[in-house]
Amino acid sequence: MKEVTYSSTRGEGVKYTASMAVLKGLASDGGLFVPDHIPSLDKTLAELAEMDYQNLAYEVMKLFLTDYTEDELRGCIARAYDSKFDTPEIAPLSESCGSYYLELWHGATIAFKDMALSLLPHLMTTAAKKNGLQKEIVILTATSGDTGKAALAGFADVPGTRIVVFYPKSGVSPIQEKQMVTQRGDNTLVVGIHGNFDDAQTGVKKIFGDTEFAKELDEKGFVFSSANSINIGRLVPQVCYYVYAYTRLLKEGRIKDGELINVCVPTGNFGNILAAFYAKLMGLPVGKLICASNTNKVLFDFFESGTYDRNREFHVTTSPSMDILISSNLERLIYFIAGNSSDRCAQLMGELSGNGNYTITDEEKKGLADFYGGYADEKETADQIKKIYEKSGYVIDTHTAVASYVCDKYKEKTGDDTPVVIASTASPYKFTRSVMNAIDPEYDKKTDFELIDDLAKLSNTTVPQAIEDIRSAPVLHKTECDVNEMKSVIAGFLK
Repeated sequence: MKEVTYSSTRGEGVKYTASMAVLKGLASDGGLFVPDHIPSLDKTLAELAEMDYQNLAYEVMKLFLTDYTEDELRGCIARAYDSKFDTPEIAPLSESCGSYYLELWHGATIAFKDMALSLLPHLMTTAAKKNGLQKEIVILTATSGDTGKAALAGFADVPGTRIVVFYPKSGVSPIQEKQMVTQRGDNTLVVGIHGNFDDAQTGVKKIFGDTEFAKELDEKGFVFSSANSINIGRLVPQVCYYVYAYTRLLKEGRIKDGELINVCVPTGNFGNILAAFYAKLMGLPVGKLICASNTNKVLFDFFESGTYDRNREFHVTTSPSMDILISSNLERLIYFIAGNSSDRCAQLMGELSGNGNYTITDEEKKGLADFYGGYADEKETADQIKKIYEKSGYVIDTHTAVASYVCDKYKEKTGDDTPVVIASTASPYKFTRSVMNAIDPEYDKKTDFELIDDLAKLSNTTVPQAIEDIRSAPVLHKTECDVNEMKSVIAGFLK
């Protein structure tokens, strides 16, 4: 098996092993780590169809994480995908209204981020041992709602680590906020910033690029890393569940071996749909990658015009994990369509940082042929939740509803009847008020926890443990700050 090495999208000029890329999180020049080649699946789809999630995940990840031994990688996977998930399938498929919903929210924090963040702490601590790292790892993360809690749950009380999570104080759902601010663990800190997610993400990236601060931390025995989707250790595990979804459809006789499927993903930071693209490059028979945006439709406009422009009004929506104007993982796709040119990628990212926009060439735009962009506004999102529920009794959250709506519009517009897998990225219990109001506005008169019980009756499902845990949990994190105070908050936490 050929070794896969990693280097920066912006041309830092250093090659890293997989474990070192996982440890660093972000390249020193601000770029993202990309593999020197995309490996091909070395098991047939029929062989993979006979495997459970854990064994299939090993077969996919071993191709990217080539310096982890089999025992190391299998051990990480076994510790990640265990009883924390409420179903043995880990990521089951549900059919509703002509589409297959890949339920990625059966983990500890009921959002798709659990699929990678249950694994990342084990990949990271294993990497630290492999590379003789003696320093304490400080995980620095910005969240639009879901990454934060999933990262906190993964790293809480993990020896040799600390984790600091910044979230937009007024930009997450009440359930998302309660999940984060009640997080236990002596090594955890949660901070509400006065700004939006892009402000938090930009602030974190600036801190990563602050060499003086890094030197100061190094002298005190600390080293930064990231749990955001910019970390390759987040991206690789996400590739697995698209392969798993295909092989479940194959095993159940819903598709034939080699038959194409389309994939539709509600998209904010672009990592989840990029993972589907990587799966396609590995040989998975995927046709269209349908990129679904909410009212913050910066990605839709990019796929339509070839211009990425963050200079626009920022909308706070009922799908807050997608309220993003700077989609960090798009940089990896830009690098790919630019012919793996780090110079070109660095140029475009410099324009984004300076002017807030960039435009790709017509030739580069041809590299986007596999993608289709669509978006749903707030009314369309709510109407889709109501429609799916009334037609099938299936209840979806606000992010999944964006994808579901865009998927239906794509089918209507193109007549494409290829089987489609929709990434269902969060439990409806995480956005209960928005979901219940969409079904019937009368629900808005009730409290959040009354709505949770009503949702359980309505959907004939059990309230997830993640929700039960926060009903009476005390608030442990009350820190707030302005964006320009983020660094001092970190320094204070680390003393």
